[in-house]
Amino acid sequence: MPIVRVLMYPGRTQQQKDDLAKAITDAVEKIAKAPRDQTIVVIQEVPKEQYYVAANRAA
Repeated sequence: MPIVRVLMYPGRTQQQKDDLAKAITDAVEKIAKAPRDQTIVVIQEVPKEQYYVAANRAA
């Protein structure tokens, strides 16, 4: 059972997240040959203030 975790900034609409989850599920099914009913996509919104690049806050 593949589990795909997506971390991204907040602000996307529910429809955008639904479309992203579908596109990821389609890709996992096609490329990894995994059954779509066993593919889990977790979308986690993380505020920009929580991201650091090279020890510097990204926001």
